[in-house]
Amino acid sequence: MAAVEEPTLGFQDEKHSSAGSLADEKGPHLSEKVDIANADIDEIGEVYTDGPRLIDLGEDGHERPIDTDADYATRLVSLDDDPTLRVFTFRMWFLGLGLSCFSAVLGQIFYFRPQTITVSQLFIQILGFILGRIMERIVPGPSETALIRTADNWFWRFMNHGPFNLKEHVAVVIMASTASSSALAISIFASQELYYHVETNVAVGIFTQAFFVQLLFLKLINLGSLIASQLIGYGMAGIMRIFLVYPTWAVYPQVMPTVQLFEALHRGEGMMAQSKRKKFFWYIFIAIFVWEWFPEYIAPTLTGISIFCLANKNSAWFTRVFGGAAGNEGLGAFSLCLDWVYVGSGGGSIGSMFTPLATQLSLYGGVAVCMIAFCACFKLNTWNTQNFPFLTQLLFYENGTEYDQLAILNDDFTLNADKLATQGLPWYAASQLLFKISRTIYIGAALTHFIIWHGKTVWNTVRGGRDGIQDPHFKKMRAYPEVSNWWYLGMFVLCFGMAIGTTYGAKSQLPAWATIIALLFGWIFVPVIGTLYATVGYAPSIENLIQMLGGALVPGKPVANMYFTMYGYQSVVQAYSLTGDLKIGQYTKLPPRATATVQMVGAVVGGLLNFVLMKVIIASHADVLRDVQGTNIWSGQQVQSFNSAAIAWGALGKPLFATGTRYGFVPYMLLVGLLVPIPFWLLHKKYPDFGFNKVFTPVLCAELGFLSVGINSSTFTSFLVAIFSQYYLRKYRPTWFRKYNFLLSAALDGGTSVMIFVYTFAVGGGSGKTISFPTWALNPGETRNPDYCKRLTT
Repeated sequence: MAAVEEPTLGFQDEKHSSAGSLADEKGPHLSEKVDIANADIDEIGEVYTDGPRLIDLGEDGHERPIDTDADYATRLVSLDDDPTLRVFTFRMWFLGLGLSCFSAVLGQIFYFRPQTITVSQLFIQILGFILGRIMERIVPGPSETALIRTADNWFWRFMNHGPFNLKEHVAVVIMASTASSSALAISIFASQELYYHVETNVAVGIFTQAFFVQLLFLKLINLGSLIASQLIGYGMAGIMRIFLVYPTWAVYPQVMPTVQLFEALHRGEGMMAQSKRKKFFWYIFIAIFVWEWFPEYIAPTLTGISIFCLANKNSAWFTRVFGGAAGNEGLGAFSLCLDWVYVGSGGGSIGSMFTPLATQLSLYGGVAVCMIAFCACFKLNTWNTQNFPFLTQLLFYENGTEYDQLAILNDDFTLNADKLATQGLPWYAASQLLFKISRTIYIGAALTHFIIWHGKTVWNTVRGGRDGIQDPHFKKMRAYPEVSNWWYLGMFVLCFGMAIGTTYGAKSQLPAWATIIALLFGWIFVPVIGTLYATVGYAPSIENLIQMLGGALVPGKPVANMYFTMYGYQSVVQAYSLTGDLKIGQYTKLPPRATATVQMVGAVVGGLLNFVLMKVIIASHADVLRDVQGTNIWSGQQVQSFNSAAIAWGALGKPLFATGTRYGFVPYMLLVGLLVPIPFWLLHKKYPDFGFNKVFTPVLCAELGFLSVGINSSTFTSFLVAIFSQYYLRKYRPTWFRKYNFLLSAALDGGTSVMIFVYTFAVGGGSGKTISFPTWALNPGETRNPDYCKRLTT
């Protein structure tokens, strides 16, 4: 079967790639082009030592920059593999399940914190490595590294067969990181308990058998919804992995720091180059761990240093434009941020040091337009926006007071038209409305972008089948048995049945036909969002579109909107999360069946523990979680936001967004988005060397409302880091970039994650007590903004 032509990443020049070529420009030592489909895998997969290989040299004799997808596949990741390495060992299951429980509990605690924090995969990776090496020593077995040597039989080989290996480590990390994300179903259950007084568990002290059975049935329904929502996207991703995982062009640049850290920790033991890289990682890791105590605790002013605000501390407009170190205060123009929590990947959905430059330039282009649009709308008082805070995601009455959302609902939490007439329709701040507009335009742009830039490639890949894929890592993976497509399809069908049954059993008011439509949209957007995620390293959310669609199909029912969102949006998130882990497995040569197994185990274990911990936290802190301000330790801000969106779209979708209403133009922005990529595509066809193919219109459109909420002081600094890493280092220091750039990103993110974990439980209130640092010049206290801009909110 003919090889499938694989496109390059959008961030490289087209002249550097064709049909998976490893180098289209001859170096001085090359007599012909080297094609990865025919090249010697052992040659291109050798581990780098002190210098580049001949096939990686340019015409000037120096190492070429990392430009193409093939460069990513063969120059950043080793092709070495040892099929004899064990995966399903005692310590893999022990650490995998143990860290899954730990990260699920930690992730759920973070979900109910005032600050939005996630459990970093790099944190789990480092912790797993340390614990794995400890178990390598203390668990008895025939291993030479074990303190207690035993007989060499199957049982003791299972317990401790030898050194903690790469594949065990990868399996542990995938399982635990999957469990760390709070399931979207938890937002539904928490909203139902906090705002609708719908019990989702069996109360202690139930003595009547019939009532007990009824409540137990309700508990199983909720758990069924949880499991179905966690796994249903995996079936979709598994079917589509032929083009979302296997090809070379599915690079997944966001996993590169994780993969390179695995390489540094496990490959080339004793080699001088690997030893240097490992020392480099630990030095940076320790340095950033120490440093982060300053901007996070000792000197918060370092989170955003604004020269403009220091020059004028009493101007509201200076705060709106140049502020941003405090939540919802300003746009952060030209602020300098020295807190890696916000500058690096921990502060957003992209990473400054590993996301391709064209992706980030598209994003920051959207941010520039966002700043202009926000300020213009506020200055012109568009949509009465001067009555409301500059940045906010809440709903308001026209006079600027916060909208009472429950005052318009019946006792069964459906919309009451008479109450709505009395209360009036709510208003959005212009910044939040522009955010919704941008995310609607993005959906249309993503669909068109996928069709015109990737449609032919995806079709050829699917038509060519597995035999037509020439990726060298995929060829290595052919040594392992695959997971059947029928298995993934069967899992989807099973979860689909659970979804239909549990939506009725939970009295969600969502009809079966609406659940089917939600899942159909999931099937549509998995390849679209998944392809963006795999190639440019970015996957903007489609949550707003799904909520809008649910509000139009099932109007006046906010709880139904929650369930519609769960199956239409969560399935897409779970799908591209699975494909990212499958790509990590392909890069590290973890057998596909092992990857699928550990991720599904992690999803189920994590979801069940999320549910249990949610019940415990709500039982103890329900009043605090309902409060708008919360405390420094506990906050229901994420539940409040999710519930507000469900009411806004589910109950008020038609009154607010139907044609002819105040915001009736917003849904039509989808049609505008369909047209946005076409001019750039036509210009690229006419002027192929000008770089129009590097403008990722879905990313640009999605971030036209990027700064609508949160701390924004890091944007300018993140941009500078991106230019330094992805332009200067990549182009002018290619050897250093290959050896250390992604490892540097992993060290910075990993050290920061460990610091945040220690800080949260030591002094940040995670253990039940907050210890504030004394007020001083770089810690002005809670009454002032950290960057000394004029405070706009109270």
